[in-house]
Amino acid sequence: MLFKPHDELISMAKVKIERLPKLDQETLERLIEIYMRGYEGMREYGGEGESYAKRYLRWCWNKAKDGFFIAKVGDEIAGFIVCDADWYSKYEGRTVGAIHEFVLDKKFQGHGIGHKLMERCLEYLAERTDRVELWVGEKNEGAIRFYENYGFKKVGQSGIWVRMVKDLKRKEGNASE
Repeated sequence: MLFKPHDELISMAKVKIERLPKLDQETLERLIEIYMRGYEGMREYGGEGESYAKRYLRWCWNKAKDGFFIAKVGDEIAGFIVCDADWYSKYEGRTVGAIHEFVLDKKFQGHGIGHKLMERCLEYLAERTDRVELWVGEKNEGAIRFYENYGFKKVGQSGIWVRMVKDLKRKEGNASE
């Protein structure tokens, strides 16, 4: 089987999952680029373009700094997930965990990086809450299957959005991590 040079680089490079240390302009621009690429062909789920993405990603950063994780391949950010341990769910009538955003640059998909991000997010949330919710576009079948493989269940729909939840076995850990 022939590998593209980029594929070889990904498999050889050490993929690191880390908390985003700061949201500077350069990082924000890279996250916007990933966000916009992630929603190509599904614009109805990705907002109204780059200015929306900038506002939304800043909101995510301000809402869930401690749970804003990035995947890095070498020095390049390949994707990110925003895990909020303090989300008031009107559907649950209480505070739960939430995944506000989860995007992997298309050129890095298919290498297990998304799985590493999701596992880190669920580990983080399991130390802080017993349930997590997310919303996913109804036509985003690949993402829905991905979430179902992690034990998320469809529990409702609002317009084009499907609500999914997962119960976690809460781990007693260091909540100040």
